[in-house]
Amino acid sequence: MERSQPVTTSRWPAWVNATGLLIASFVGVATLSLQARPGAEIVAVAFPPWWSAQRIFAAAASADAAIVRTTAIPSILVVEPDHDQGLMRLREAGAWLAIDPQAIAACLTK
Repeated sequence: MERSQPVTTSRWPAWVNATGLLIASFVGVATLSLQARPGAEIVAVAFPPWWSAQRIFAAAASADAAIVRTTAIPSILVVEPDHDQGLMRLREAGAWLAIDPQAIAACLTK
């Protein structure tokens, strides 16, 4: 009779699963609570962090968005998008996401 070889499986530590669930739940809650309401008059938009301030202002202006204020993070602007497809034009101009400005006001004020 042949001896059976023990099956060895490589498993990652148990804390990796817990960390993955924690990150996924954090992203989910942040996405739901920070997103701009449809039809919001003023939104905070995040542009790529490697863009210069000049490029960010030009992108917001090309989408016909009125700049309300800047934040402590240069790649995030608080703007008033044009009422006619303003958020869509901001995304086409390079904005990654639109955020409710009241949700981030305490953290990102200069």
